[in-house]
Amino acid sequence: MTDASGAYRCPIEVRWGDSDRLGHVNNAKIVEYLQEGRIKFFRTVLPARDAVVVRKMDVEFLRPVKDSSAPIQVETVVTHMGVTSFTVRQTIVDCDDAVCAVADTVLVGFDPKTDTARPLSDEVRAVLDRHRAVPA
Repeated sequence: MTDASGAYRCPIEVRWGDSDRLGHVNNAKIVEYLQEGRIKFFRTVLPARDAVVVRKMDVEFLRPVKDSSAPIQVETVVTHMGVTSFTVRQTIVDCDDAVCAVADTVLVGFDPKTDTARPLSDEVRAVLDRHRAVPA
């Protein structure tokens, strides 16, 4: 679901086996939630199924996600576009609207036949531009 600002938001359930003995969701699972949010974003908004690969990810864990945090929301916006790559910022928000994690991920257009980067198509660029974050 896309809001008026262009941010794409999707709900994700906290699964029973995602948390540790302290009741906190493991940081590796948080990265999985971010991936699930990106996949839903791509499947929902991108008209083409062009291949992209993760080049870099930076995650800041701000507060724990717990079983009681569910359902969480993963918000995705585009913060930068280059010739072959783009950056998305994802924010994980719990059921009380508290920000739990923020991640910046650089994704690169990818040609699986040559295993090299390829330029983003005009069609993909237009869609990504509609989901670009508005500077604060």
